[in-house]
Amino acid sequence: MYELINAAGGSYYIQSPAKIGLVELGGGKVCLIDSGSDKDAGRKVRQILDANSWTLEAIYNTHSNADHIGGNRYLQNQTGCRVYAPGIECAFTRSPILEPSFLYGGYPCKELRHKFLLAQESDASELTRDVLPDGFELIELPGHFFDMAGFRTGDDVVYLADCLSSRETLEKYQIGFIYDVGAYLKTLEMVKTLRAKLFVPSHAPACEDITALADLNIAKVNEIAEKISAVCAEPLNFEEILRRLFSGLSLTMTFEQYVLVGSTVRSYLSWLKDTGRLRAGFDNNLLLWERI
Repeated sequence: MYELINAAGGSYYIQSPAKIGLVELGGGKVCLIDSGSDKDAGRKVRQILDANSWTLEAIYNTHSNADHIGGNRYLQNQTGCRVYAPGIECAFTRSPILEPSFLYGGYPCKELRHKFLLAQESDASELTRDVLPDGFELIELPGHFFDMAGFRTGDDVVYLADCLSSRETLEKYQIGFIYDVGAYLKTLEMVKTLRAKLFVPSHAPACEDITALADLNIAKVNEIAEKISAVCAEPLNFEEILRRLFSGLSLTMTFEQYVLVGSTVRSYLSWLKDTGRLRAGFDNNLLLWERI
């Protein structure tokens, strides 16, 4: 773990729970794409930088989930590097309490205020194309989170953040986190058209052809949508829908699973309603969902 792997030319990735990109900028300077989950990840990145006599110029965050921005503060304090995050992700990076608050839908209880969902804040600026290093291309990847983005480097390496999960992850967890299902499917269809020397997803093996993995993720989204529609054969409220899904998929409920899967299921319900596959209405002060 935390092995530095060369992708092509001066483009690398650090093998970690959420892969960290590292790109040489010339003159001994480098930038990172994401920073890992916490201070310990930041320390391990710092050891790699020191071992190669590299100076960290900037961190370009793909999005603001805690496992991607958790090393920001440590590395920024240690090196004085700039931190950039796209769109709404910048606000979440500056004020990380927004992530567990958004997921829970209110102030998060203490079981949700930990490093997996709540990173330390960092001094981030908005990521725009004009602050990217020479040769970088910004790739918009909405769906998994609000304004998630990926990058293509001058070495033709594409870092794809969290827009794809590995086969093993899909089989184990079944329902991957998605904020906007419609946007996510459009992103996956776009990703299928990309060509690169190497693709580096954060939570799947690096590969030269991303099409098969994108198709697998699309199929899983449609499978989960069908399961939710089937559960809603009769009018049900959200809590009962979630309970039946967990039981049917042999998942175990925890506070983390409740907010991560629960938020995702709400996104599926919105998408299924907006695309005419579910109806929703109030009965005796309960919001009920039903298949059309």
